Amino acid sequence: MKKVLLALVGLVVLAAIALPLLRKYTKSHSPEAVAQFEQNGLGITVRYSQPSKKGREIFGGLVPFKQVWRTGANEATEITFTRDVRWGTQTVKAGTYTLFTIPDAAEWTALLNSQTGQWGAYTHQPAKDVAQAKAKPETRPEVTEKFTITLVPAENGADLQLTWDKTRVSIPVRLP
Repeated sequence: MKKVLLALVGLVVLAAIALPLLRKYTKSHSPEAVAQFEQNGLGITVRYSQPSKKGREIFGGLVPFKQVWRTGANEATEITFTRDVRWGTQTVKAGTYTLFTIPDAAEWTALLNSQTGQWGAYTHQPAKDVAQAKAKPETRPEVTEKFTITLVPAENGADLQLTWDKTRVSIPVRLP
């Protein structure tokens, strides 16, 4: 019994040391970033990590088509709204959500999920999706090396833009 207890304590100590080192290592390759928007009492904050292209084929390659993607790297991307918003055709309550996307060549699906604090897309629980929006990808002539999220002011809200490689997707976020 003592050996089992000592082994368990050893594993806990090892995890306490290894996890911060692993986090630091992954963040060095895909640094954390924040996109923010504030207008007419609506605040939007997006926390995500920025993977780099590094000569790879991105959409349909590194990020497979028709599969749930964490929309960045490391922990799944989180988005916070200070007011209720319209996401696609659905109204979403103010709060923090995980942003997942399902990329495809012709149309993307952007999902808001109520479970936060997730690592990657491996823990995505479809039953906790609260809203989805459809968006058409735009092909751009220039390459964006690092995955970037921006919030562009628009009438009655903002457009959430996801840009990487030669692809840009805009998802409207509007006050209801």
